[in-house]
Order: sequence, then C-alpha cells, then structure tokens
Amino acid sequence: MGTQRLGLIMHGVTGRMGTNQHLARSIAAIRQQGGVLLANGDRVMPDPILVGRNADKVAALARDHGIARWTTDLAAALADPDDTVFFDAGTTPMRPQLLAQAIRAGKHVYCEKPIATNLNEAIEIARLAEDAHRTRGLKHGAVQDKLFLPGLRKLDLLRRAGFFGRMLSVKLDFGYWVFEGDLQPIQRPSWNYRAEDGGGMILDMMCHWRYVLDNLFGRVRSVSCLGVTHLPERWDESGRRYAATADDAAYATVELDGFDGEPVVAQLTMSWATRVRRDDLVTFQVDGTHGSAVAGLTSCRVQSRVTTPRPVWNPDVEQPMNFHDQWQEVPDTMVYDNAFKVQWEHFIRHVAEDAPFQWSLPEGAKGVQLVEAALQSWHQRRWVDVPALDI
Repeated sequence: MGTQRLGLIMHGVTGRMGTNQHLARSIAAIRQQGGVLLANGDRVMPDPILVGRNADKVAALARDHGIARWTTDLAAALADPDDTVFFDAGTTPMRPQLLAQAIRAGKHVYCEKPIATNLNEAIEIARLAEDAHRTRGLKHGAVQDKLFLPGLRKLDLLRRAGFFGRMLSVKLDFGYWVFEGDLQPIQRPSWNYRAEDGGGMILDMMCHWRYVLDNLFGRVRSVSCLGVTHLPERWDESGRRYAATADDAAYATVELDGFDGEPVVAQLTMSWATRVRRDDLVTFQVDGTHGSAVAGLTSCRVQSRVTTPRPVWNPDVEQPMNFHDQWQEVPDTMVYDNAFKVQWEHFIRHVAEDAPFQWSLPEGAKGVQLVEAALQSWHQRRWVDVPALDI
C-alpha cells in the first residue's frame, strides 16, 4: 500500500483557532499518525505550507510543528500546482475573497466559519464553489466541528435510536466570563467585541447552532432573537481601553421542523458575560415524550420516562431531591478523537477518493442565513422566517 502526498495551503493559522485546532491538533496530529487511511489501504499525507503576513510568526509556527514550508506570499502559494487544497482560518471579512481567489486558481477549498459576514457574499461564494465542483471537480467544505463532539454524537445516537419519542424542545446554554482586560488579562481576541472587525456573539455562534439544530434536532424554520452588549468597554491586547461595538450575548427562540414532522422549540442562551454553574461551557437539554438528555462537550446523561421522579413543590421545605443524581450516564462506546481532526480526515478522504462529505459551503451559507435572520429579528424586534436557500 502506498502513500499519497496532499499539498495543503494553510492560511491564517497564526490565530488561536488556526494554531491550536487546525494545525496542532489536526494536521500535525494527522502527520504524526502517518496520514489518513483510505478505503483501498493507501494513506494520504498532508504536506502543508503555512501562509501569513508576519514572517517571524509564521516561521516560528512552522518550526514548532515540524513544518518545512512557509511563506508570506499567498499569490505564489496559490500558483503552485503541486498544492491542491486551500484552507482559510483568517479574518471573516476577507474569507469570501480568499476562497474565490483559491477556487479560480483551481484549488479545493476548506474554511472556518462563518464563510462570510453577510448572506449575499455567502451565497455568492457557495454558488462559485458549486459551479467549480460541477465543471472542474473541485471539492469544498466548511468547518462544522460541533457535530463531531462526543456529547453531541451521543445525543445523535439517542435520537436515531428513538430514545426521545416525540421530541418536544431543546435548551442550549453556552458561554462563560470573558475578562474585560483591566483587572485580569483577556482570554479571547479583542476583535471579537468590535463589530467593524467581524466580531459579535450572533455572527460567531449562530453559524454553529444552525448546523447543530439542522442535523440533530430538526430544520430551522424561524427565529426570534435579542442581542445585547452587556459590557460596553473592554481592554485590548496592549492594555488600551476600547468601546465594545459588538454584541457579547444573545437570547433566541427558534422554531424547528422535527425529523418526523413534529414541531420542536429551541431556546438558545449564549453569553460572554456569564459565570458558569452547569456541567460544561455549553450544555444541550433535549426533552421528549419518552425521555430527556443533557449533553456537554463530552458527556451525556439521560432520564427515561419510567425513571422520571415525582418532585413535590413545597417552598417551605428545602428540596430533598438531588436532581443531578437522578440521571444516568451514557457510556463511551468508542474512542472519540479531536472534533476538528475528525472533520479534516473526512475532507481529506473526500478530496483523495471522493468519499461522501456533506458539510459543504452551501451548508456554511445556511449558518450565515441564520445569523442575518437573528440580527434582523433583533433590530426589528419580531419573528423572522428562515426559508430554504436556493444555491
């Protein structure tokens, strides 16, 4: 069995997500394990070239991860016919232009979310990618990493097994306190809180929740959303005070069409100005007629219809039940790898052997569609329908 080389242009990997998830825990890890195994027994070995504006940063990143090639010249990297895949984890406002440039250069493209800051640009780049796939066989994809998290994979297993019966509702609670920067150092980039730089909770997270809702609970039909900037002032990486112009929290209700046609209500709470008192930084509670489940990033606990307790409302007595103890852990039945790495392996197989890959740029455009609908709902203070996209 042989090993195939896959030339991979990685742009924007000097950022937090690009470095940690896509380079260190995905591509470098894939190289260390000997590549990606194909159906015929061959392996595909990614051969990345790192691209960035700061030569010192890119060179250091390449050296730290055993990568031989790096450059600050994106045009030259795209002109090399031996590198056939382009990946972008840079700034969102530049993403559609960079993806279009790579597609026109004949590259397969894969990128972080959101694929654009507005729906028109998202549809335009998705259509360009679809046309390139039809006419030139170019593959395309967008990161939808949450689908590969152990906790959510267990939720999907429960749904497919019929555990919930008729699904009723989903409650999502996401977030944690992001330090302002005056008293303690910030742990997220300051651009996340400037709308003019592509920041904002709705833009950042509604893209995730769209594919999670669509794939696990039901098709998104309509949304009502309120965005808030709870902390109007923050301090940047240099300790300078700046005005936070982007929303740092959002509270939404989403109507879904369940997989069996049943109506499902999803309530989404997301905030970078909240302190955590729950099982994980994000939790999903799914309630159905036959059972309920609560999942975090890795764990999932269930309570069936026949084990549901009968609590008594009595505000004069301290609650005697420990509700947390009444749930059963869903066991790990397999080894769960890093979610980003798993999707990278799917995309590499898609490129190398045309293996199925459903997480395309049109799917990424759906995330931007929900972002725009949520923003419209917030600004107009009304429900907004989310129709099917024509791509």
